[in-house]
Amino acid sequence: MSSHGSITPCFDWAREAWEHGEFRTLDHLKPQASDKTQTRAVADLLKRLLGNRAREFIVSVNRTLTNGSLDVCEIRSTKNNKIVATGSTGVAVATGIYNYLKYFCNCHVSWSGNQLSLPRPLPSVTGVLRISTQHRFRYYQNVCTQSYSTAWWDWPRWQQEIDWMALNGINLPLAFNGQEALWQEVYLSLGLNQTDIDQFFTGPAFLAWNRMGNLFQWGGPLPQSWHVKQLYLQYKILDGMRALGMMPVLPAFSGNVPEAITRLFPNANVTKLNPWSHFNCSYSCAHILDPRDPLFQRIGTLFLSQLVKQFGTDHIYNTDTFNEMTPASPDPSYLSAVSRSVFATMTSVDPQAIWLMQGWLFVHDMAFWKPAQIQALLHGVPIGRMIVLDLFAESTPAFSSTQSFYGQPFIWCMLHNFGGNSGLFGTVESINMGPFEALQYPNSTLVGLGMAPEGIEQNPVVYELMSELAWRKEPVNLGKWVSLYAARRYGSTNENLTAAWKLLFRSVYNCTVPHYKNHNHSPLVHRPSLEMSTDVWYDRADLFEAWRLLYEVAPPLMSVETFRYDLVDVTRQALQLLTSEYYQEIRDSFLNHKMPELLTAGGVLVYDLLPELDRLLSSENHFLLGVWLERAHSLALTEQEVQLYDLNARNQITLWGPVGNILDYASKEWGGLMKDYYSQRWSLFVKTLVECLDRGRPFKRETFNQAVFQVEQGFVFNRRKYPSKPQGDTYNIANRIFLKYYPQALKRLH
Repeated sequence: MSSHGSITPCFDWAREAWEHGEFRTLDHLKPQASDKTQTRAVADLLKRLLGNRAREFIVSVNRTLTNGSLDVCEIRSTKNNKIVATGSTGVAVATGIYNYLKYFCNCHVSWSGNQLSLPRPLPSVTGVLRISTQHRFRYYQNVCTQSYSTAWWDWPRWQQEIDWMALNGINLPLAFNGQEALWQEVYLSLGLNQTDIDQFFTGPAFLAWNRMGNLFQWGGPLPQSWHVKQLYLQYKILDGMRALGMMPVLPAFSGNVPEAITRLFPNANVTKLNPWSHFNCSYSCAHILDPRDPLFQRIGTLFLSQLVKQFGTDHIYNTDTFNEMTPASPDPSYLSAVSRSVFATMTSVDPQAIWLMQGWLFVHDMAFWKPAQIQALLHGVPIGRMIVLDLFAESTPAFSSTQSFYGQPFIWCMLHNFGGNSGLFGTVESINMGPFEALQYPNSTLVGLGMAPEGIEQNPVVYELMSELAWRKEPVNLGKWVSLYAARRYGSTNENLTAAWKLLFRSVYNCTVPHYKNHNHSPLVHRPSLEMSTDVWYDRADLFEAWRLLYEVAPPLMSVETFRYDLVDVTRQALQLLTSEYYQEIRDSFLNHKMPELLTAGGVLVYDLLPELDRLLSSENHFLLGVWLERAHSLALTEQEVQLYDLNARNQITLWGPVGNILDYASKEWGGLMKDYYSQRWSLFVKTLVECLDRGRPFKRETFNQAVFQVEQGFVFNRRKYPSKPQGDTYNIANRIFLKYYPQALKRLH
């Protein structure tokens, strides 16, 4: 490729690398556990899931079932009402069984509860049910998920997630825990001291951005006990994933180094980058070692050798060289040299290495990443030795503007959620069509589908649909699909449930706004001001009607965990919409100098709606601040560690940085947080507006921000204990809210 960056037709190379619809260069990527180990792992999973009923399933893994590398599972019945499932991998068997549980037994497994009332005897299958995928890889997670969702998980919670992954067909998950322990060894061996390292690592809730070179030291230092616990956890996670036939993705070196490297190696080519996001250089401005510097090879090789020695390998490594950071030069020859060098650190330790790279940078900074720059970076690595994650393909696909990543294999990913926010959201039409369009793209180098949310444990319906699409030959009929979903999620065929879900799928779950990023934009979870947007992408009437339909059939279904969760979630969404309505009234009354209206709207919001929402959220297990904090505390060994983890856990979901640098990005609507954080801000806002109006003064946003920052910081440091068990009767609270606010909601529509 010429250095002035002309585009060379790369499809000839792609075709050479391509055979029978897949890359030969990826042939060695396969499960390492024996068929017997995988069989046992699936049997154990079923015991955890179904208890004694697991005995009615006979499972076996037989890798010769597939003549290529595409997973398949065959299911049939025996004369004595047992179900036999044979698959090419443990994941294939688990997926086949979950398919059977969904479509024959009307069962459901999700983050927000399971519905597993299996019929007796098990429904029989006529002939052989064959479930197969046209996607070699089914990828899962985002490098941010590690901080936004899984930061405080213990092994039982991880095991539950690995089970969920297997049931949903995932075979390519990230496995990033415990890496800081190895980095510490590497840096100590290079001559850094413990202080240097303590000034480099962030606290546990911010490690994702430390790994990507965005942030250092904030929320730290990392205790030594953290390293020990995370290493132990990583061994179990890897064993659990591999036993089921998954291929865990391990981290590699991107060039992000502690500042102390410049003291020990004064001649190394280290660049100090500009600040990241809204941080200044006290916590950002990473030091990046030039990949062409010999020290880069040394550090990268040291780390990867240590990694492979400790964790074994499935030959897939993830690292992102320029995540939300502008490269030192747009020169194509420089960019090729960078990726060539990064890849060389992998192959020097593991000659079979494949580099998995997030394609986020190409859509995040389109001004820098023009065709010549993208092609240069991608072609620094031999074609077929890199897999690119088209990270936000449901909204801003990059494969179509890069001629299928100029010949490199890619995975079509749904990002869906930024920051792990609460709030109903989906792009169901887009994810239903997108993967099939990517398959049909001319000379497509698609090798898989993926789910890459920044935070999980929300909107389970979207993840169930997306993971199922990897095993479908064509898009689903969304209306029919969601009707079946409703029936199996609650174990009930009540038509209100079907009608409610059809409305949700038509509205809140079908965002069609181009390039829409799902941060929760609702004023409810943002620092109040007079300039907040209340726009939504759907018809509010559909949401309110779905709310009514669920409310009407609630009493007999309250003992079903999934229904209780959804009733709370939909009521929460309705109150989120109503908060916007009251906010508009508060703002308009203030701007039009109408004191009585301001007092009324402000009073309802602050003294009734938000406290009711807090009571509702506090009554349901999955919406508790106390659970997040308790998990964080449980990893601490000393009182000092409890305080550090508490601060990390609270800061990330609120201020996100010392001074609200990425304020409310990882917002959560949780019981406890609603009362002591969001409500307090709204209360101060209304009080300030009333005072301004009373004294004939303008509302000064800066002055208010300084005052409200004290409230926000007060929450982060309050050390208050929050319940980690639900309080109150969900139905009584939901009933009271509905009777009070549903008429309001209807009135405001007209």
